[in-house]
Amino acid sequence: MYLGIDLGTSSVKVVLMNEAQHILASSSQPLTVSRPHQGWSEQNPTDWIVATTQALDELKQHCPRELAAVTGIGLSGHMHGATLLDKGNRVLRPCILWNDTRSHVEAAELDADPQFRAVSGNIVFAGFTAPKLLWVKRHEPEVFARTATVLLPKDYLRWWLTGEFASDCSDAAGTAWLEVGKRQWSEALLGACDLSLDHMPDLVEGTEISGYLRTPLAERWGMGNAVVAGGAGDNAASACGMGVVTKGAAFVSLGTSGVLFAATERYLPNPASAVHTFCHALSNTWHQMGVILSATDALNWWSHIAQQSAADLTQALGNELHQPSPVLFLPYLAGERTPHNDAVIRGAFVGLAHSTERETLTQAVLEGVAFALKDNLAALEQAGSQLERIIAVGGGSRSHYWLKVLATVLNLPIDLPADNEVGAALGAARLGMIAALKADPLSVLTAPVIEQTFEPDLALLDPYAQSYERYRLAYPALRGLI
Repeated sequence: MYLGIDLGTSSVKVVLMNEAQHILASSSQPLTVSRPHQGWSEQNPTDWIVATTQALDELKQHCPRELAAVTGIGLSGHMHGATLLDKGNRVLRPCILWNDTRSHVEAAELDADPQFRAVSGNIVFAGFTAPKLLWVKRHEPEVFARTATVLLPKDYLRWWLTGEFASDCSDAAGTAWLEVGKRQWSEALLGACDLSLDHMPDLVEGTEISGYLRTPLAERWGMGNAVVAGGAGDNAASACGMGVVTKGAAFVSLGTSGVLFAATERYLPNPASAVHTFCHALSNTWHQMGVILSATDALNWWSHIAQQSAADLTQALGNELHQPSPVLFLPYLAGERTPHNDAVIRGAFVGLAHSTERETLTQAVLEGVAFALKDNLAALEQAGSQLERIIAVGGGSRSHYWLKVLATVLNLPIDLPADNEVGAALGAARLGMIAALKADPLSVLTAPVIEQTFEPDLALLDPYAQSYERYRLAYPALRGLI
């Protein structure tokens, strides 16, 4: 048996998988995000431990014998978060999350240093870990002075589970401190933030053993001394859950953020495109991805305003794809990454009229996210990735209407897996399986069974292309007003 633990922004999800890679049980425990100031986004690491404990307690209650048979555990988690510990391994402040943009000034300063793009292969985005530490140094110097260890979110869970300070290369690539091509920490980039290798965890590959479950925790859940794999950042873990690990394979994630992810067989940096070039969870493999900061987050925001559930809002649109909405929605609620690298920009509805109905605005939100992902597709193509079809994952993929919009906007077929448990938690469990068995990764990381394919609506390709051109023109106009 194998466990996958996925530390998400809104919940911790744990899945229990057998040797045939069937999910036998799962548990999800909610998390909340604190936003004490505009642009800030934080979580208390203690909450991650509480939620993970509750999830595993629930699994033990329902399937104790299966849990006792676990031999491998894999970890996944939201990337870029700055979890700061002192010499006594005490948390010094709330974790600054991936969608926190307070350090945009520091990010611009680091990005202006040519060595960052040259060594890391990426723009230094405001959400990355490095500018967060520079912000802490300037605004909370007493915290910075006491910082002994910097961990990514899932790696704090790893320390709690195993007592080991370790990270995997896919997650570490999102710090802006990794020499991504060589898969090692860069002393020069760390030094630019007044940090050293002593502050950083050891690096392992996602399929390697990073430690073993501590005895008190093993006893609590009736488990043995299971191995804990290196695991992966959430997107690389999702890719492992869908078998997106070889050249040409790709997926789109409609989660809190939106991701267009393409596996590559070699290191292909192109910082100017604002595409992320990161290590994959398998050794000697990499990936490229475009990222938008608000996907289902945008729909959930509109759901709150409209005072109706996201599911009800999307179901009200029916099953048949409509002509594009006359209203444009720019989904920049928390700034944007690919392709704009703009922490200051904010969202907007454009083209409102007396006749505008709720359904029109719902449609505009779905289309706005799709148009932002179209921007990502163009950036990926500029960076050298050519996509022929993509697998859909994430909560937003439950909306078939949204997938029809996306297939038509991207002009690509979109495959929807039959099993909805194909995301990061499953990918983490698969990595735990590989580590425990020392198995061939490609024999484990197979593609899922596809339930349905959404083809582009040929009759609506031109109308959506025209609407996308209006969307592209709206960004610079909106930027001029911010």
